[in-house]
Amino acid sequence: MGTIVITGANRGIGLELAKGYQQRGENVIALCRNSSPELEGIGCRIETGIDVSSPHLDDLGHRVNEATIDVLINNAGIMRRNALEDLDLMTMREQYEVNSLAPLRVTAALMDRLSEGSKVAMVTSRMGSIADNDSGSHYGYRMSKAALNMGAKSLSLDLSPRGIA
Repeated sequence: MGTIVITGANRGIGLELAKGYQQRGENVIALCRNSSPELEGIGCRIETGIDVSSPHLDDLGHRVNEATIDVLINNAGIMRRNALEDLDLMTMREQYEVNSLAPLRVTAALMDRLSEGSKVAMVTSRMGSIADNDSGSHYGYRMSKAALNMGAKSLSLDLSPRGIA
């Protein structure tokens, strides 16, 4: 039985990942700002009050409090609509904080819980692909996911010598 940590696990993709790993008998730790009845119903450990965009993630390792994390899934994300005609820099910055910077900050905060053989996953989106953008719009989301893709690539190169994939 491995330990799986999932951010943004209270709904959507994160909730489905938590359900799947819990059904397999893994030790699931769901991190989220607020829980949900669906998440509470699967029987995993839930840590609430986790705002991945907060500058105060230093105690995250203590909250997780596991000797080793086998799989860290950085799933938390937000999408706001931004058309060229109504660009809102505040919502664009918010998306960049949550979608691009937070996964790296969460990983850094949990580094002492990752060891050789651990895996780190970033949930990104096709909308972050430069080559696959045929509809435009959604500037903040697209740009933040493209930045996450680059961050994930750099992180994989930095973690590889430690045996972390």
